[in-house]
Amino acid sequence: MKRQQITDFELFDIVTCGDEEEKQLLLEEEIELQGWVRTNRDNGSIGFIEFNDGTYFKNVQLVYTVDTKNHDVISAFKTGSAVKIQGKVVLTPENKQPFEIRVEDAELLGDVFEDYPLQKKRHSFEFLREIAHLRPRTNTFMAVFRVRSVLSFAIHEFFQSRGFIYVHTPEITTNDGEGAGQVFDVTTHTSKDPFEFYGRPVNLTVTGQLHVEPFALTFRDVYTFGPVFRAEHSNTVRHASEFWMVEPEIAFADLSDNMDIIRDCIKFCIEYVEEACPAEMEFFNNMIDKTLLERLHHVVNSDFKRMTYTEAIEILQKAVKDGHKFENNDIFWGMDLQSEHERYITEVVVNGPVFLIDYPKEIKAFYMRENDDGKTVAACDLLVPQVGELVGGSQREERYEKLKAKMDSLGITESLDWYLDTRRYGGCKHSGFGIGFDRLLMYITGMQNIRDVQPFPRTSNNIKY
Repeated sequence: MKRQQITDFELFDIVTCGDEEEKQLLLEEEIELQGWVRTNRDNGSIGFIEFNDGTYFKNVQLVYTVDTKNHDVISAFKTGSAVKIQGKVVLTPENKQPFEIRVEDAELLGDVFEDYPLQKKRHSFEFLREIAHLRPRTNTFMAVFRVRSVLSFAIHEFFQSRGFIYVHTPEITTNDGEGAGQVFDVTTHTSKDPFEFYGRPVNLTVTGQLHVEPFALTFRDVYTFGPVFRAEHSNTVRHASEFWMVEPEIAFADLSDNMDIIRDCIKFCIEYVEEACPAEMEFFNNMIDKTLLERLHHVVNSDFKRMTYTEAIEILQKAVKDGHKFENNDIFWGMDLQSEHERYITEVVVNGPVFLIDYPKEIKAFYMRENDDGKTVAACDLLVPQVGELVGGSQREERYEKLKAKMDSLGITESLDWYLDTRRYGGCKHSGFGIGFDRLLMYITGMQNIRDVQPFPRTSNNIKY
């Protein structure tokens, strides 16, 4: 009988979603699987292997007996071993898993040394960060990195389906975008002279925004999606020195248009991941955050309210007056809100996602459009429950003289003269925003530390790989 090579995903798909003819053909054929042993327990007369080939989150159960060919070899398979299995599919509708594989023969493809660190027990996330090259083999991180892949595709699907052009912006640049000075300088390995290679100091990019804006003035709707770097000594669960940013730019769009696209993008991404990764999302809801799916559904079904920064300050001041205790109770107009203040607004006041708009110009970036009041800029931050800020955006300052005056005051006009050209030569009203991809992934999975959603996290004072 012909042996069919098949994957875990194909097995689950045929058994749970296939028609009767497909199921019958599957039951009649001998199949071949290649993958890894998750666990192996031999009870003497019968043995069970939890098997996974990486194509589906849930394991396949393999069953063998003392009469199975190569029984002694199979019963000795260690956790983590790479194996090839031949067997027959048997339907088990009365069990938790709808089928199992009765093993007829097996071959060890790759053995495991005795010091293999992943055994059948719960490992802490802290321990697993020390073996980042092995942690994808655990349930949590297999789920995390599959969702990371799917969410990446969802980002592209959202913008591509709406006619956006994907722009690859440079990783090496001469500016720091936000003007904060938290950059990594780039030099050659032979010299620390910042002028040696490029003839001027350069650094790793902190944002692709400035480079993607000119493309919006040709293609109208564009986005960049790639790694950025911040030299911040912030040892928190939300900061890393290398992370990915999604940065769209939309011509002829004002702040309201911008917020509409942010809302639609976030809703689309949540729904896309839930549909594409139901087993992983069920796992996160059961094992990581039991309120996760309820919280995400609430966001998808919400209106995304809008509130000015000034209104938020007044609400927070009243909360303090009424006895609410923040870690920072000194609330004043012009301050940069902390996560606890943002979460109070979104969780207690709004009970859902909310855009804060019209921030004081002194605490926002130079490129944001100044409002008519002369005190605020057309900026927005999307706040969501349990996280606070998830997305930041603004309408850009399209007026040449106003933008130049801001840049002059910061002393960056000479280094960004090309950026001013976008206002001098056919400039127009335009807006954009930035989504920290890793933080969005944290939000969708319920993971609490940015180090646990990045394959090989880079944080200050800690790099191994």
